[in-house]
Amino acid sequence: MPTFTSRKQEKKVKVTFSNGLLFVEKADGKQQAFPLEWFPALQNATDEELADWEQTGNGIHFNKLNTDIPL
Repeated sequence: MPTFTSRKQEKKVKVTFSNGLLFVEKADGKQQAFPLEWFPALQNATDEELADWEQTGNGIHFNKLNTDIPL
């Protein structure tokens, strides 16, 4: 008999910034890069604002900037 769970498994990602790019590395090791030009709020953000993010069902949400990055 299969076992079912109602808890959602949390997907972990790693977010880094370098050379004008936002890098998102997924749990499976795949990496996506986004130019910060696409997200002006991120391009002009402080380190503190960039560090305050959380993973959502649709991507990444930067809390202090109220900016979403769809994945």
